[in-house]
Amino acid sequence: MLNQITPVILTYNEQANIERTLSALDWAPRIVVLDSFSDDATEEICRRHNNVDFRQRRFDQHAQQWNYALQLDIGTEWTMTLDADHVVSPQLCKELADLSPPDHINGYWVGFEYWINGKRLRQSLYPPLISLHRTGTGEFQQDGHTQRIKLQGATGELNAKMIHDDRKSWSRWLQSQRNYADQEAQKLAQQRWSELAAADRIRKLGIAPIVVLPFTLLIKGTLFSGWPGMIYAAQRFIAELYLQRARVKHALGF
Repeated sequence: MLNQITPVILTYNEQANIERTLSALDWAPRIVVLDSFSDDATEEICRRHNNVDFRQRRFDQHAQQWNYALQLDIGTEWTMTLDADHVVSPQLCKELADLSPPDHINGYWVGFEYWINGKRLRQSLYPPLISLHRTGTGEFQQDGHTQRIKLQGATGELNAKMIHDDRKSWSRWLQSQRNYADQEAQKLAQQRWSELAAADRIRKLGIAPIVVLPFTLLIKGTLFSGWPGMIYAAQRFIAELYLQRARVKHALGF
């Protein structure tokens, strides 16, 4: 059913990633890219692909950006929402081609292989996402620094994995984590304990930086993925440290 899927991608300065993502979507009749006025080579790369419909909109919020993109004349029965560093693997492409969704299914969860510097990790903390849904049945809502699609109807789960492979610079990653931490700190401050997921309860207790290293390295086994696994564990540790710092600043009114 590949010709019944329109991939939708959000971009901002994604020249390090977007070529690989688009090349893995050469089967799609049309790809919608909604860009937040990148000032690198993102637009140039996108326009090299004849199946890309390149649009631009000033960024305000991720959920708003996604919802705007979903209104851009999606003419296929299904929509696939992708970050610019999400690459459709050959296995996932084959599963999509053979997919025959029953009428009551309006979306599919997709799991991820996490890659660091082009090398696959055995496991990660990256959660599955509803990456495929029937056009017109989903709306995005902001949830801390991320956004989640609220879907009408039942969902299924695909067996093949998407690849998460972000190759932007270390400085760009650090800046993103600082921004994410501020948004997550506000979310934790506003939600009641009973509303929090287990991971967010650990964050609210302030012990996430202590827990995340052994959990990632040993329980998830990234220690056995070599240096990429060590880098990933360090990233998760830094992200949790940034969040705790943001919580302190938020509590003190800074």
